[in-house]
Amino acid sequence: MTEKTSTDQVHAIAEGYTFSGPAIALGAALVDGQVHADAPVRLPLAMMNRHGLVAGATGTGKTKTLQLMAEQLSAAGVPVFLADIKGDLSGLSAPGTPNEKITARASDVGMDWSPASFPVEYYALGGDGTGVPLRARVSSFGPILLSRIMDLNETQESSLQLIFHWADQQGLELYDLKDLRAVITHLTSPEGKQSLAELGGLSKATAGVILRELVGLEADGMEKFFGEPEFDSKDVLRTASDGRGVISCLELPTVQTKPALFSTFLMWLLADLFTDLPEVGDVDKPKLVFFFDEAHLLFKDASPAFLDSILTTVRLIRSKGVGIFFVTQTPKDVPGDVLGQLANRVQHALRAFTPDDAKALKATVATFPVSPYDLSSVLTSAGTGEAVITVMNERGAPTPVAWTRMIAPRSLMGPAPADAMQAAVAASPGQATYGTPVDSPSAYEKLNARSAAPASTGGGDAEAQRIEDQITREPERREPERREPERARSAPRAADNPLLDVAASIAGQVGREFVRGLFGTRRRRR
Repeated sequence: MTEKTSTDQVHAIAEGYTFSGPAIALGAALVDGQVHADAPVRLPLAMMNRHGLVAGATGTGKTKTLQLMAEQLSAAGVPVFLADIKGDLSGLSAPGTPNEKITARASDVGMDWSPASFPVEYYALGGDGTGVPLRARVSSFGPILLSRIMDLNETQESSLQLIFHWADQQGLELYDLKDLRAVITHLTSPEGKQSLAELGGLSKATAGVILRELVGLEADGMEKFFGEPEFDSKDVLRTASDGRGVISCLELPTVQTKPALFSTFLMWLLADLFTDLPEVGDVDKPKLVFFFDEAHLLFKDASPAFLDSILTTVRLIRSKGVGIFFVTQTPKDVPGDVLGQLANRVQHALRAFTPDDAKALKATVATFPVSPYDLSSVLTSAGTGEAVITVMNERGAPTPVAWTRMIAPRSLMGPAPADAMQAAVAASPGQATYGTPVDSPSAYEKLNARSAAPASTGGGDAEAQRIEDQITREPERREPERREPERARSAPRAADNPLLDVAASIAGQVGREFVRGLFGTRRRRR
């Protein structure tokens, strides 16, 4: 590349990444192997709800890019939700330690660097870790997402929907796994034979398969995640007293043993947010930015209907002010229809050791706008902490492709001290709300009461009635349910299913209306 051409490219990048509104700083452009501090690479805050992709091979700096973006979003007053796969992101709550490499990098990119800490709330699925326990009711999670965790086929998923429908019809609350197990056990028992026969399309053999899968979930320790108190997704939208956005950091120490639970929970959380949040259109800054790490786990072996629901979520949640950044190794891990919705790209280095790697490299290059860079060469030679970037500018057009040397995060690049994390969790208002599990009377207790009544003399009916009365009163003493905006009634659903509408109608007749949303998840309205 000639000197004149190099100068023109640097000027084009500098002009292309100059914005009138606030933006987060990513680094400075590299042209002909030299860093140009006069060509800073930034991402407009207003465009972060247009979604994005952070990709790259293991060890190329994806996690540090997440950390860098989360810090600046928090500083701008934007809440962040991210999953901490390796434990490194817990260091966001502690100031970084300056060293020669950090100082040299800051000097190279022409940006100031000083250590800083940020407000972090630590969470853990079902208490599997140090953080505040996150739980969801089985009824709220819904049969579609639950089928995904149990790896059910389409026939078995339809059968599980029938089981949920029957439980709704009978007024049997499904809060935890033992509630669902009790319902299936009842339907496959002599006492439930007639009820099973009335559920067209549900065989005893299929119900038995679902029951065995359910027992398997319990054996894997997943029963801790399902139950009460259920997590309120609005808690990830908080700001600290100083106006900075709270970073919700989900610990995942055992993600390799429960990948389906991890990825499916994140989709449940997004669907829940979609239901809660009002339409806002284009905003100066997003209401929340959601980093979906290990994104390949979400799409692996996903059914067409499930993928359609993911695409619907990505397309529509932008108008609710929520940005989603998928984090994975290569763009090919994300289906094309979803990838087409990701306007902001941060691509770290790729490796091309095998024929499959070479295909992935070629496919990745094809996703970028035309540029003077030889991207096949750049993407295989970029160093750790360097990335090829193009984002959406304030006019909605892609910026020039920029090989970028990223600036270092200001917080601790490693795990936070264990005692500091434990102290933060103990002092968290979330721990007071969600720390202690609750076992409310529900389907398990109600079915046990029904089966015990005939065997008792005199007091059996009274005892069964006492338990049913307690169940009826139970919602009144629990924390108030979250209310759903009226517009959510018209929100697109994963797939039209008449059983879901029937269930909502029946529940409404007894004073509790269950509203189905994305993925068939359910929210209760008073």
